[in-house]
Amino acid sequence: MKKIFNLLLCFFPFITLNAQINEIGVFLGGSNFIGDVGRTNYIAPENFAFGILYKWNKSPRHSYRFSYTQSTVTGNDSKSEESSRNKRGFNFKNNVKELSAGLEFNFFDFNLHDLDTKITPYIFSGINYFRYDELYIENGITEKDKASGSFAIPIILGIKSNISRHFVLAAEVGARYTLTDNIDGSNPENDSFTNNRFGNLNNNDWYVFTGVTLTYTFGQKPCYCAE
Repeated sequence: MKKIFNLLLCFFPFITLNAQINEIGVFLGGSNFIGDVGRTNYIAPENFAFGILYKWNKSPRHSYRFSYTQSTVTGNDSKSEESSRNKRGFNFKNNVKELSAGLEFNFFDFNLHDLDTKITPYIFSGINYFRYDELYIENGITEKDKASGSFAIPIILGIKSNISRHFVLAAEVGARYTLTDNIDGSNPENDSFTNNRFGNLNNNDWYVFTGVTLTYTFGQKPCYCAE
């Protein structure tokens, strides 16, 4: 975890810890995959997911948010409700490690220097870069080709509340639309495996993180008068 924290600080060297109110904390939850192998449920956490995050609260309505999250994502046709996938019987396992940066918008004012308890829904989006393994499926067996990386667009919906003077608790669901179609081994980029491609090759993969965040707030009181 220490290495992950140092990586996050290196990735965002411009953070000033005393200019605005800050939040730093953890994400704990689960992940599920949506693609050409396995179940097609949009929200169905199957594997443990965890990460760390930092927020720079620019105003009571919006924050810059940066995070690192990782999880194993899996798919198994035997668990699908589609009969064609049940008969095919493919399965896969991959590891996703993502860095994310973007803007979080609060639907209601969320001034952390107001000591009253506040609750607000929020939405987040931005850009993610993630690492994963290029896979291919040969004779029903999933094999690794090479490590790779791609980008994703996150769409996160959540609700949060300040549960004490310095802690904020949130519950959220975040779908990631990726710019690859081969997290599950259905569409390998390596032309040597052209004959191994299957499924809908026009749709990219999705993965979803569902869970809770707990952040600690610190920093000087911001001046929101210019917002």
